[in-house]
Amino acid sequence: MKYNMLGRTGLFVSQMCLGTMTFGQSGGKYAAASGVMQDDADSIIRSAIDAGINFIDTADVYAGGQSEEIIGRAIKNLGLARNELVLSTKMGHATGVGPNQGGNSRYHIMNQVKESLRRLGTDHIDLYQLHGWDPVTPVEETIRALNDLVQQGFVRYVGVSNWAAWQIQKAVGSAEQMNAVRFESVQAYYSLVGRDLEREILPMIESEQLGLMIFSPLAGGYLTGKYWNTVNEGRRTTIQFPPVDPIKGEPILYALAGIADELQTSLSAISLAWLLSKRIVSSVILGVKGLEQLKENLAATDITLSDEHIQKLDEASRLSPEYPAWMMAGSAAREQLLKTGNLVSPF
Repeated sequence: MKYNMLGRTGLFVSQMCLGTMTFGQSGGKYAAASGVMQDDADSIIRSAIDAGINFIDTADVYAGGQSEEIIGRAIKNLGLARNELVLSTKMGHATGVGPNQGGNSRYHIMNQVKESLRRLGTDHIDLYQLHGWDPVTPVEETIRALNDLVQQGFVRYVGVSNWAAWQIQKAVGSAEQMNAVRFESVQAYYSLVGRDLEREILPMIESEQLGLMIFSPLAGGYLTGKYWNTVNEGRRTTIQFPPVDPIKGEPILYALAGIADELQTSLSAISLAWLLSKRIVSSVILGVKGLEQLKENLAATDITLSDEHIQKLDEASRLSPEYPAWMMAGSAAREQLLKTGNLVSPF
């Protein structure tokens, strides 16, 4: 297992993070993505720790708080050292029907951090993330509340999930103006079949030196190949999350299958290895329901894709150019060559 610095912090996180949306029993459309209860969760966490994972991610809304509770009990059940774990949770989605039981207001943040601390059975959260954009609360109010949590010792670092590039940039700029803590990480969807992140968010992350945590790296199971030309039970049969265009996805599956066959491994491992090859990725979040699935996903850490493999996958999954990217690619060509020192004089 390799460990990466999270953004420009001194915090090292494992390149694989254990995601726990599967812990607890959710209702409604996310029911199929849950169902891992305490005993099985203990076994999964034990195996993840033994494999070198030091990073666990959850959220206050996963299974109505059950996920956080299960993690807290597992830490005690397994006798894990708290100072060797990086615990990450999220807030902001609605936790009730009241007008103040959602969003990124100071009111909701202060209430929810106490609830998460209680459920996790800890006195601090290593990475506290905003789960989504709040169009109502001024970003300055949110930043002040997060800054207070860090000053009070309840939170070590703060991050964000599911925000647009301009929203993150605005918050980072506001935090700097206020001399307050800034976001140190972004949790976002990124996969071979979902590379939209590359248009605006990845360049912003690189510019601001933010850490990048990837969720749904297998596109809700699509990149495992189990939904390929067959009807299969699973979360994608009840909710198409993340959305996938099967016409664009099929050539990606073919490319994955060819490389997986060559390297004698699974489509999942190749998909994850492609993400791990990206220098900008801090950690890839694995959402699993059993030990066999965890083992299969962890196999990606032992795979080194060749330049030819990466090129094949890149070509199969390449984004179609959108404005202003195609205009910028042409106008910035000279500057890019200057940056690499490869510009040749025409004279």
